[in-house]
Amino acid sequence: MSTARLAVVAVPGSRRLRLFTDAVRAAGLPAPVLLPWPELAAGHVRVPPGALVRVDSPGEDTETARLLSGLDRAPDPYRVEGGTAFHMGLRSALDRLAAAVAETPGARLLQDTAELAAMCDKRRCHALLDAAGVPVPPALDGPPADYADLRARMAERGWSRVFAKPVHGSSASGVVALATRPDRVRAVTSADLVRTDTGVELYNSLALRTYTDEADVAAVVDTLCAEGVHVERWLPKAGLHNRTIDLRVLVVAGQATHVVVRASRSPMTNLHLGNARGDLAALRERMGERAWHSAMRTAEAAAACFPRTLHAGVDLLLAPGWHTSAVCEVNAFGDLLPGILHEGRDTYAEQVDAVVSGRFTPPPPNRTHRAHSSMAGREVAVSVD
Repeated sequence: MSTARLAVVAVPGSRRLRLFTDAVRAAGLPAPVLLPWPELAAGHVRVPPGALVRVDSPGEDTETARLLSGLDRAPDPYRVEGGTAFHMGLRSALDRLAAAVAETPGARLLQDTAELAAMCDKRRCHALLDAAGVPVPPALDGPPADYADLRARMAERGWSRVFAKPVHGSSASGVVALATRPDRVRAVTSADLVRTDTGVELYNSLALRTYTDEADVAAVVDTLCAEGVHVERWLPKAGLHNRTIDLRVLVVAGQATHVVVRASRSPMTNLHLGNARGDLAALRERMGERAWHSAMRTAEAAAACFPRTLHAGVDLLLAPGWHTSAVCEVNAFGDLLPGILHEGRDTYAEQVDAVVSGRFTPPPPNRTHRAHSSMAGREVAVSVD
């Protein structure tokens, strides 16, 4: 890493920033330079010369969310809607960061901003994985217009169960696990349906909701479709200790390092929804080393679709029988896995070690991110497409 200084775009005072700073200091390096997310979201960023810049999650900060969403006041953090505006603001902020890095002597990004934006778009991410031959659940070719359109297209494909996911959502926000029969419908979701005098509103809930009245299901799906959903076939998951499971696999510098087993009695395994960490040792023993290594190769193949990015959190579905796996998501900020170690290193120490040891070499600025200065030398127009 020579004399390069680490810098990080992060929310000031956040847990993520503290953990990364601790890892940097533990490696004997100066504390990283903080590039505050609110400042970048507002349009201001100054990258130190020679800096290696890491981007952390902008989540859980209302001021950053307000600025990225282009609102006059902070959005309700519990509302499901609003992901599209937030994503557009995120892309613009990442454009500005890429341009600033390209203009700063010796500075480089530890994550390609175009790749980060793609990971934060479920439809685009799925398409990239599929085109690369990474196993993914079958998906509808485009977003359904509404609930009626979704049901019609499910019938065309012969699908009775699907996951409908907000295209720009995260942390299972608004995800619907939909199961249908000719005489009934059942939707399990993190979205709490609230009917008001002016229409329908959806709120994130830590307690999953189950809707069986088709009018309620239609109201939820119609509201989600207004901003765009990505629909995948609901594949069966393997089970362990009477719970269905999947894996969060952190891939750092091309290697699967940290793994969490997510165990649930519901269709959704996200740990913040009241689910539990499963027994990793028991799972590996049940699977056998051949199946285990095959699954890890699948996670690494998914991360390889983003070759200019230091790390990615891959959500991996294991099929019953353990012989096959599929990638349902790749998370740009999927490294908050406290207490999970790989060769004695937590997820942040692993990233620092990968950079310091040279296992990951920050690529030169992407030509598509090269800044185009105005006559004033201040305005930049950069595309992440």
